[in-house]
Amino acid sequence: MEALETVEDPELHIDIVNLGLVYDVEADDEGNVKVTMTLTAMGCPLAGMINEMVTAACKSVDGVKDVEVNIVWNPPWSKDRMSRYAKMALGIH
Repeated sequence: MEALETVEDPELHIDIVNLGLVYDVEADDEGNVKVTMTLTAMGCPLAGMINEMVTAACKSVDGVKDVEVNIVWNPPWSKDRMSRYAKMALGIH
């Protein structure tokens, strides 16, 4: 999760963890990581770019060999998933 905090949403300039986009991270003993996440909007034109950034961030962690990014739409993302920090940074009360 710490490595994923380095991945910023290109439009909102807040990291994907504080935005509440990361739902789950699973890692096994062989160095395989599966990230289950969503995007703020279906059909996001930057989905490929975010996928690449998530993969690179995970591979920057020692021992990670393979990364699978699973983008899901259920449960749907909402502003309620955002951290207090993200809400403050975006001016959401």
